[in-house]
Amino acid sequence: MTAPHGTSTSPFKQPRAVWAVAFACVISFMGIGLVDPILPSLADSLHATPSQVSLLFTSYLVVTAVAMLVVGWVSSRIGAKRTLVVGLALIVVFAALAGTSGSIGGIVGFRAGWGLGNALFIATSLAVIVASASGGFGGAIILYETALGIGIAVGPLLGGELGSISWRGPFFGVAVLMAIALIATLAFVPALPKPERRTSLSAPLKALRHRGLLTMGIMALLYNWGFFTMLGYAPYPMKLDAHQLGLVFTGWGVLVAAFSVFVAPRLQARFGTAPVLYANMVGLGIVMTVIAVGVDTPAAVIVAVIVSGAFIGINNTLTTQAVMLVSPVERSVASSTYGFVRFIGGGLAPFVAGKLAEATDLSVPFYLGGASFILAIFVLASGHKLVSAAENKEAHGETVRPTLERIGAVPAPGYRPVVVAVGATGDPDRTVDAAAAVARETGSALEVVHVRETAVIEEQAVDTEDADHARAAVLAHLDRLAAHGITATGQVLTSVGDHAAAGRVLAQYAADVEAHTIAVGRSPRGAVAQFTDGSFTAALTHAAACNVVLVEPGRTPHRLTAASLEELRTKSA
Repeated sequence: MTAPHGTSTSPFKQPRAVWAVAFACVISFMGIGLVDPILPSLADSLHATPSQVSLLFTSYLVVTAVAMLVVGWVSSRIGAKRTLVVGLALIVVFAALAGTSGSIGGIVGFRAGWGLGNALFIATSLAVIVASASGGFGGAIILYETALGIGIAVGPLLGGELGSISWRGPFFGVAVLMAIALIATLAFVPALPKPERRTSLSAPLKALRHRGLLTMGIMALLYNWGFFTMLGYAPYPMKLDAHQLGLVFTGWGVLVAAFSVFVAPRLQARFGTAPVLYANMVGLGIVMTVIAVGVDTPAAVIVAVIVSGAFIGINNTLTTQAVMLVSPVERSVASSTYGFVRFIGGGLAPFVAGKLAEATDLSVPFYLGGASFILAIFVLASGHKLVSAAENKEAHGETVRPTLERIGAVPAPGYRPVVVAVGATGDPDRTVDAAAAVARETGSALEVVHVRETAVIEEQAVDTEDADHARAAVLAHLDRLAAHGITATGQVLTSVGDHAAAGRVLAQYAADVEAHTIAVGRSPRGAVAQFTDGSFTAALTHAAACNVVLVEPGRTPHRLTAASLEELRTKSA
C-alpha cells in the first residue's frame, strides 16, 4: 500500500533469485502457444490425423490435472525450491525427448511427462517469487504479471519462427531455455522454509464437497472445454504455415495478456465478478459460433480467434477470482482443486473434438465448444448467490469473507478515527506517521489497518504474508506510536480477491465506525497501477462515505476524488 517518501519502489529491482524464476515463468507461459503453430506441420510430417495430434494437448493437460492433486502434498514436504527444481528438470528432459521423437505416439507420451513437470512448476513459482522479492509483494506481483504477459504473447511467435524451420524446433527451444532457467534457479534461489503445516494428500478432492468450489470448478471445466477446442483445432481451417500461425496466435496472446492484467480488474470493480463472466461467456459462445459457421473461410476463423483473446484474458482472471471468493479452504488447496477440474476439461476437449470432426465435419467441435460456453453460464447462475454474497460480504456458511481482526486495545464507542491503510511493502511507518499528523490536526483517534491480501493470477493464489506476520506488523506500529505518546488502535484486514475488493471492504469498515478520514500512501506498484480503475485506491475512493486522502511525509494531504484520480492518472501516464 505504501512506498518511501517521494519514490516508488521499482518492481524490477529484484534479486537474481526472482529473475531466475521469472525467466522460467516466461518460458512456462509460452507453453501451449509455442506448440500451436506447428500442429498442421506436425500432422503432415508424421502422417498423423488431427485427432492424433490433439493428444498432445490431452496427455499434457490430463497429467497436469491429476498432478495438481498431489503438488501441494509434495511441496509441503520437500519445500518450494525443490519442487520447483524437480518441475523444471522434468520439463527440460521431456521437452528434449519430444524433439527427438519420430512418432506422434512418442511425442504424446513425452508431453505427459512435460505436463507433470509443468504442474510442479506452476504450483510453486508464484510463491517462490513472492518469498524472494526484495521489492515486496506489490513488486513481485507486477513482475509475475509481466512474465505472464510476455510468455503468452511471445510464445506463439517463437513457436512459429522455430516451427518454420522444423516442427522439432519449439520442443528443443523449450528444453534449452528451461535448462538455462534450471541452472539459474539452482544457483540463485535460496532454500526456502517448508510450510508449517503439511498438506493432506486427500485435501484437494475433499474440497470438492463444498458447493461453491464444485460449482465454480464445473464452470471452469466447461469454459476450458470450449477454450481448448478452439486452441487445438482452429489452426487447421486457417490453412496457414507455421510462421503465419505464429503471428495469428501472437495477436491472440497479446489480447489475452492485456485483458487479463489491465481490463479484467476494471470490469470486475465496476460490474462485479458474476455479471462480467456472464457477458464474457456469451461473447465466447458467439466467437465459437462464428468459427463453426465460417470454418471454410480462413479469414473469418483468423479474426474470430484473435478476438477471442480478449474474452479469454478476462475469463482466466475472473474465474479464478470467483473460485477464491467462494472457497472455504486454504488458498493452495483451492488452487490445486480448481486446477485439477479445469485442466481435465481442457485435456479431454481436443480428443473429443478430434473424434467428432472425423465422424462428422470440422464445424461440429466448434458448435460443441460454443455450447459449452453457454452451458457454463447456467452453472455459474446456480452459484450466483454465493459469488455475489462473498463480494458483498453477506456470505453465510462455507464461503470465505473478508475479515477484520482487532489487534491490541478495543477503542471506545463513537471514536470516529482517522483510518490509515498500510501493507507489508514500501515504508508503512512513514505513511502511519503522516496519518497520525492528520489525526492530531483534526482531533481524531488513529486506527491502523494492515491490509493482508490474497494474490490471484491465472489458476494460482497465494497469501501475501502469513497472519502472524500481519499481527506483528500492527503491534509494531502501535508500540512505536505509543513511544511517541500517540495512542492508536489496530486491525488486520484479510481480503480474498483483487485489490478493488480490499478497497471496498475498507470503505465499508470506515462507514461502520463513522471514520473521519481514510488515509493511504503511495503504492509500490507505481502511480499508474494505484490510481487506475479497479485498483485498491480507486475502489476505496469511489466506495468511501468519508474523505480519502493521499498522505506523504512533509506534504499536505491530497484529497482523492473521482476527478483527482483522473488527474493523477493523467500525470503519471
